[in-house]
Amino acid sequence: MKKFTLLLVALLMTVAANAQFQAGKAYLGASVTGLDLHYNGQDKLSLGVEAKAGVLPWDNLMLLGTVGYHHNGDDDVADEFKVGVGGRYYITQNGLYLGVNCKFVHASHDYNDLMPGAEVGYAFFINRSVTIEPAVYYDQSFKKSKYSTVGLKVGLGIYLFDDK
Repeated sequence: MKKFTLLLVALLMTVAANAQFQAGKAYLGASVTGLDLHYNGQDKLSLGVEAKAGVLPWDNLMLLGTVGYHHNGDDDVADEFKVGVGGRYYITQNGLYLGVNCKFVHASHDYNDLMPGAEVGYAFFINRSVTIEPAVYYDQSFKKSKYSTVGLKVGLGIYLFDDK
């Protein structure tokens, strides 16, 4: 009976998430990176925040715009401001996604970089439209390899839709 109940709950979660990734929906999100949850060859204390807005032009495919700020505790590395575009493809209707992006990074020590990246994440639905979104990401630096970053980020997403 316990296995059946667990299976039923998993099925209901999948069905409830099914309508969330349909064309025409909008998305707002924010995430926190750093807190020593990433590694690269340069950083000490590291904390980043990111805001995202997106739209689903087709089922399971989201186009995103992002802005972000990253504080680095190392004196040799400046704080970074980021702006970028990207996309997500929801592999399954239960929330697993693959993402790609490209960010322009400007650091306060006259350092600029164009960094492509990739991520794998999951959208856990708290209710009909709010999600908690943990993701593993990789950003590739073409300026210096020690700025390439592998990390974990945790975000909050809101899926907006029209009740027509």
